Amino acid sequence: MAKLIYGMNVSLDGYVDHDKFAPDPVLFRYFIEQTRNTAGSIYGRGLYDLMRYWDGDAWDQDDPARIADLRAFAEAWRAMPKWVVSRSLKEVGPNATLFGGDFEAAVRKLKADIDGEIEIGGPKLAASLSKLGLIDEYHLFLHPVVLGAGAPFFADVQPRLRLVGSDRIGESALRLTYAPV
Repeated sequence: MAKLIYGMNVSLDGYVDHDKFAPDPVLFRYFIEQTRNTAGSIYGRGLYDLMRYWDGDAWDQDDPARIADLRAFAEAWRAMPKWVVSRSLKEVGPNATLFGGDFEAAVRKLKADIDGEIEIGGPKLAASLSKLGLIDEYHLFLHPVVLGAGAPFFADVQPRLRLVGSDRIGESALRLTYAPV
């Protein structure tokens, strides 16, 4: 049985926004290994659209000093199975499966049939899965920035949680691991 984990980079005041802050090189390499070792990821449409960047080769122009890490992440992301929850998308890219209408049954089947960790991507999707009691752990990759507004990590849900672990990754990120009570 798979463990469903919702994890994202988050500001000190609880917001997620990839345009406002990014992982440092150590945390980025952590994400490379995490992506290589995960059983797959379930994305909401918004985050999937953003992550499809890694299906192409535009990242090859981003930062010549980090090209090896960028390539490693792109390769890991392309190889990882992905499931996309969306009623508006009609098709998804390589190594991805679209879940339309009854995504709850599809996610429950994945959880029952797959071994390992499956990541949940996107605060709205995570809120839906949290309300259904399907998320096993929450990983907050806390960064020393204050945004003041934006998309909250916990969107429209207030799960009861207990701290089960914490560790520092890189110079400025702290991973906080919580499980439902």
